[in-house]
Amino acid sequence: MKKLNILTQTAKNKLINKRSGESKFGQHIQLISDAFNIYEQLKDLDVQYVIFGIPESIGVIGNNGKPGTESAWEYALTTLLNTQKNKFNDGSKVAVLGHLDFSEEQAYIDTLNHNKLSDLKKVRATVANIDKEVSQLVHDIVKAGKKPIIIGGGHNNAYGNIKGTSLALNTSINAINFDAHTDFRAEEGRHSGNGFSYAFTEGFLDKYFIYGIHENYTSDNILTKMSKLKKQVQYNTFETIQIRQELKFKKECKRALEFISKKPFGIEIDCDAIEQIPSSAMTPSGFSVNKTRQFLHYFGSHNNAAYLHICEAAPKLGSKKTANQTAKLISYLITDFIRCHGN
Repeated sequence: MKKLNILTQTAKNKLINKRSGESKFGQHIQLISDAFNIYEQLKDLDVQYVIFGIPESIGVIGNNGKPGTESAWEYALTTLLNTQKNKFNDGSKVAVLGHLDFSEEQAYIDTLNHNKLSDLKKVRATVANIDKEVSQLVHDIVKAGKKPIIIGGGHNNAYGNIKGTSLALNTSINAINFDAHTDFRAEEGRHSGNGFSYAFTEGFLDKYFIYGIHENYTSDNILTKMSKLKKQVQYNTFETIQIRQELKFKKECKRALEFISKKPFGIEIDCDAIEQIPSSAMTPSGFSVNKTRQFLHYFGSHNNAAYLHICEAAPKLGSKKTANQTAKLISYLITDFIRCHGN
């Protein structure tokens, strides 16, 4: 894959801060030798999980959002590699590929006037090209029998995750989305707000559950649309769980799992849903980090969990301190998912 910038042994070693008497997670991960024949390289590799990054904010810009999501991968990778290797964390069952490099596309998009309709169409056309790369890489990983862990980037990449997994398994899949927004907006050209809409319409996504949408930021049109699709699209709101406490967190997790777990499903974690995390739509009112980790452990422990996608984090939009905290959050979520099925 021309767009895959692989993590080399030399680059990896530069990121690891070695300390006497300690062994770091990054010292034990598996790498691939080149950016081509991904399936062939992975199918016989003794790993369960394959991590890669998508450092872009093009889909966010296409949704008239605030860029910054391109910064998450670099921060998260460094933090993850320097996590302790111990009886709880075994990096030997993990391959880190590197990242899909859309820096040229990002530079081009940055020259456009995003408020101009003709330029916005160019942004969205670029997102459609990114979709092809994401879906191909996810397809190769899943076909090789591994679970992808994808670090975004914008939530536009949910489309490629779902399509790639669906094509590899030769069946439509389900998805659980931990998000303040549905990302089920109109098919008006690809962007971060309609990845699930496109995947659903094109038949790659079957059942879709959105966990914790915010009542202030969900339009009547989308609520009406979802009400007509109750057999395939369900949701709850953050307010019913955390504010009015009409619903219980764990019971809603159980309801959502029963809805999606009959076939392979993707786990989507949008950092917009987590309180005070620098993101494209940072919220002062959201789920705590610990609740998010509990959510991920619950769904990740199911055998039909096919992939994990962590997206919309934008560390560079915060201070140096919050950027490092965001990187730690992503690292926690990655290792939580890996521990769901033991080391």
